[in-house]
Amino acid sequence: MNKLDRMRELVKILSEASKVYYQENDEIMSNHDYDKLYDELVDIEKETGITMSGSPTMKVGYTLLSSLPKEKHKTRMLSLDKTKEINTLKEFIDGKKGMMSWKLDGLTIVLTYNDGKLIKAVTRGNGEIGEVITNNAKVFKNIPLNISYKNELIIRGEAVIKYSDFKIINENIIDKDKYKNPRNLCSGTVRQLNNEITAKRNVHFFAFTLVQAGDVDFGDSKINQFEWLQSLGFDTVEYRIVDKDSMEDNVKWFEEKIIYNDFGSDGLVLTFDSISYSESLGQTAKFPRHSIAFKWSDEIKETKLLYIEWSASRTGAINPIAVFEPIELEGTTVKRASLHNLSILEQLELIEGDTIEVYKANMIIPQVANNLSKRTEEVRQINIPDTCPVCGGDVEVKQVNDVKVLYCINTECEAKKIKSFTHFVSRDAMNIEGLSESTIQKFIDKGFIKTYADIYRIEKYKDEITTMEGFGEKSYINLINSIEKSKNVLLPNFIYALGIINVGLSNAKLICKYYDYDFDKILSATQEDLTEIEGYGSIIAKSLVEYFNNEKNMEQIKDLLNYIVLEKIESTDDNVLEGKTFVITGSLNIYSNRKELKELIENLGGKVTGSVTGNTDYLINNNIESSSSKNKKAKELGVPIINEETFQSLI
Repeated sequence: MNKLDRMRELVKILSEASKVYYQENDEIMSNHDYDKLYDELVDIEKETGITMSGSPTMKVGYTLLSSLPKEKHKTRMLSLDKTKEINTLKEFIDGKKGMMSWKLDGLTIVLTYNDGKLIKAVTRGNGEIGEVITNNAKVFKNIPLNISYKNELIIRGEAVIKYSDFKIINENIIDKDKYKNPRNLCSGTVRQLNNEITAKRNVHFFAFTLVQAGDVDFGDSKINQFEWLQSLGFDTVEYRIVDKDSMEDNVKWFEEKIIYNDFGSDGLVLTFDSISYSESLGQTAKFPRHSIAFKWSDEIKETKLLYIEWSASRTGAINPIAVFEPIELEGTTVKRASLHNLSILEQLELIEGDTIEVYKANMIIPQVANNLSKRTEEVRQINIPDTCPVCGGDVEVKQVNDVKVLYCINTECEAKKIKSFTHFVSRDAMNIEGLSESTIQKFIDKGFIKTYADIYRIEKYKDEITTMEGFGEKSYINLINSIEKSKNVLLPNFIYALGIINVGLSNAKLICKYYDYDFDKILSATQEDLTEIEGYGSIIAKSLVEYFNNEKNMEQIKDLLNYIVLEKIESTDDNVLEGKTFVITGSLNIYSNRKELKELIENLGGKVTGSVTGNTDYLINNNIESSSSKNKKAKELGVPIINEETFQSLI
């Protein structure tokens, strides 16, 4: 193991030990062992002249700013010319040697080092002027704060939030306020005025261009520049060496790999390896001539926006939906697309009659890509309702997680009731089949259900239900059987079913595990107690305490417990998989599905992620000899590939 890898390993071990000691009042190593590893880290840092941002030897204080200062870049940052044709890439590279890398979907940042220290970080901005975000960059997860190179170093790279981290962050947020995608979240995160928020969101930085390191001879090779940056402790974008003949194979290699990546990418970048040749090409008014971007092809179609529909949720959020003339996308007819929140609607400046472009994100979810009718010189009046479309009550605009959201403030809004019941009976909650949103609305309208517990008393309305349109004797029996089956429910699913603001299923599992599935302990926990749970912050803790301290909510819970049996998952003191990270792929034979296996691993103290990295301990795949991307990655990194039988022997 080289010095840099050992340094990263020590940072990870010591940081975990500190967290357990200071946040959980426990120890995973003795003071003697900690000091020994700490001293080893100090020695390596002194020897290499490199200190990583997460190092326990480098305490970065959190800073609260009133605003972000602007600064002009030394050299203008141009966008890249784009193509969707592989033949264009071949013509571009011609007979030269090239580098092909990911075009990461994040936020471009320029880092400046002097005397071996990070002194400045600036966003791309408009290419000429960016915002200074140095305090935030200092708490990125993977950049070195000190490096061995002492002259001025300027590099460009992409700040990204990984899919795995994005998923965890979004799971802690109520549905309608979730962030749209990792790029939007990253953009808001790196521009926070309080870098404590940035630190919690696990921003990673991947260098893609060395701008200045004047006295270093790179042998006229950008590949050598990348290797030199890596030796200083930087992560660089993944790349492959290409030429005209290998272009198509390399594009295919990236295309096949993208679905396994833990970060967003909206294409590839092709550049010449030769530094001198690149510089000799100059630039156009818009683009540098040394590089070109290859964009993945999305099926995008134009259509006419008919109107904006407003949909109320159980949380009170009223969300805009674009309704447009039907179009065929990816083999299906599409005529609606969620705009998610007020900020997106205002950004697109959508009004009835506009010509819009629509595509399917990941070939699944319809999204409005662009408003072709938008003109900056026009005054476009965006129509925002001043009353709730369901109850007619007052509305107000709130700033939630860096975006504007329209809310109905009527606590008795019918939409909130319907959506709350729909959430309560959903699959990951009480899992009651046969109660669709339309059926729930009918039951509410007829007065059959006013509280959650009324669902378990629905039999007294048997005669009325069996004569309802679309609801015969068989449907009624199926519904009653499903309700009966739901009476035995796991505690995390029950807590999730209650619809507590900011509490997703993963958070419900965390609190149950922390309190050994003792519901009484959970009910009596204080906000201070709850913030001791890993992954819990003050917002989640406050939501739980406020919910359980509400007399009306507790009456509802007590009423439910007259019918429901809370099943307990027996926690084990022997967490045999503690600290182990698994990835699951391929079909399963012993376990019914990946979800069952994932929950077992988590209950035994382990962790399951979606992609194979250097932190993965085992890849579970019954086809050990498979040539899948995950198997290949595991073999590259030396990660053991095991089948289900071998996994069972571990536990």
